Amino acid sequence: MFLDQRTVSDAVADVVAERCDAVFGLMGNGNAHLLSNLTARGTTFISARHESGAVAMADSYYRASGRATVATTTYGAGFTNTLTALTEARMARIPLVLIVGDAPTVRRPIDIDQEMVSEGLGVQTLTVTASNAAEMTHHAFELAYRSSAPVILAIPYDIAAAAAEPSTPVTPLPHYIQPLASAEDVARIASLLRHAERPLILGGRGALEAGAAADLRTVGDDLGALFATSVMARNLFDSPWDLGVAGGFARAGALELLRQADVVLAVGASLNTFQMRYGTLFSSARSIVQVDTQPAQTHASVTEYVQADAKDFSSKLLHALRATPPLTGQSWRLNEPKVAAREIFDEPSFNETADDGRLDPRPFAQALDNILPAKRTIVQDGGHFLGWMPMYASVPDARSLILSGTAYQVIGLGFPFAVGAAAARPEHTTVLISGDGGGLMALPDLETMIRTVKSGVVVVFNDAAYGAELHQYAVKGLDKTAMLIDEVDFAAVGRALGAQGIKAQSLADLDFLREWVAAGANGVFVLDIPISQTIVADYMRESVEAASKKDAVPAA
Repeated sequence: MFLDQRTVSDAVADVVAERCDAVFGLMGNGNAHLLSNLTARGTTFISARHESGAVAMADSYYRASGRATVATTTYGAGFTNTLTALTEARMARIPLVLIVGDAPTVRRPIDIDQEMVSEGLGVQTLTVTASNAAEMTHHAFELAYRSSAPVILAIPYDIAAAAAEPSTPVTPLPHYIQPLASAEDVARIASLLRHAERPLILGGRGALEAGAAADLRTVGDDLGALFATSVMARNLFDSPWDLGVAGGFARAGALELLRQADVVLAVGASLNTFQMRYGTLFSSARSIVQVDTQPAQTHASVTEYVQADAKDFSSKLLHALRATPPLTGQSWRLNEPKVAAREIFDEPSFNETADDGRLDPRPFAQALDNILPAKRTIVQDGGHFLGWMPMYASVPDARSLILSGTAYQVIGLGFPFAVGAAAARPEHTTVLISGDGGGLMALPDLETMIRTVKSGVVVVFNDAAYGAELHQYAVKGLDKTAMLIDEVDFAAVGRALGAQGIKAQSLADLDFLREWVAAGANGVFVLDIPISQTIVADYMRESVEAASKKDAVPAA
């Protein structure tokens, strides 16, 4: 029931209900009135079991749907518990609104300067008053979208239940000037592509968000180019000429062709160190063109940088190229028919067990691709294992592969990320890929996943260790005691919380999952795969080698 008096929290809730479809949070003193209003009116609310999980859920909801949403916690410890997930969202450029309680006008010993803390993370705080609560809430959503970043909306504790006063205007955001591609930039890049023999178009999340995929695909088809994507834009082009994910997760056959490209057009892709395979990804390219809205290029290998909206640039580029036909035609595609035939993705078979008697994750990832429902969203937590499924498992579209924690290099956001993705796309089976270290860190929200997800699978690549540290530091002679984890049976933990599941001992045990899928894939199934510590991913080997070379360079 609503209170007779319309409060500040009610004014905020009205805007939240208008602007988003789902709210994720944990109730406390600072947001009790807000959540009471939202749940009483029937707004979808998913209660997390940890405040960090609430922000992670909102983050993942956006990645899976493209729609901003709200996370909410109380003040103090509730707020500080969000900081890791909030920093991941800020570094990943995720627009979400975090509504928190805040200290009253007269601070108490338990209060901290939350605005100062958030400023240190690079996250802006907006504080409501009794006379601007609705306007400031609208402002928070607009700012989040405009800046592609999380925004904190703070409700001081002593006005949360106070009467909302007649509204006063909020200073509007400055007029946004979208960076547009100049005719000179477009002509220059068109000329580079027109003269290319082996052109490659790399699409990232920026191209996805801007809606540039269709124009870029047409450009590629006209040029006879091959395509690739960042891991955040998997399957963006839906083309038989797509090499798949570029960078550390590229398959061997695709990697060989990526290294043959002579002109690379990267649109909306970060070109970070991992994506560029430590500078080796485009070893034959004479030109690497980056198009992004950031003020400057993000990698030293970039030879041409264009600051522009991806859609605007791609549309202008298409018109420029069609005004003057390409000089080289379809030569690269004609010379590489195995791409469209998908032969480049053929992989050698792997033994299911390694030398130490534990399981090899690669054949399990390959088998899971065939067993899991085709309509799937794959959510990947961080750790050594993070490439097995992105490399071997297909996804139906560009929003169906979600990596948690990669922007901030954090593990332990997997379970809440799965909850947010499932809320955004309930028609999909949500597949979480976790390690044992990150799984234990996020364990409170395994219960949330089992409670809220209609169709979900948890795959734990369980090496009884913090694998990334093991392969980076134990190999250097560091004592590995702190890198090891007493083995946990995640399937048993899942069953205790109401899921189904099994700890696999062989590929044959995947028949239990196959039967679950055939029966309708209802509820949550937990698959614990005890993998070997002796199987080291290629991307991890490259990381260790790159670090060794860096360490070997003498100080200036």
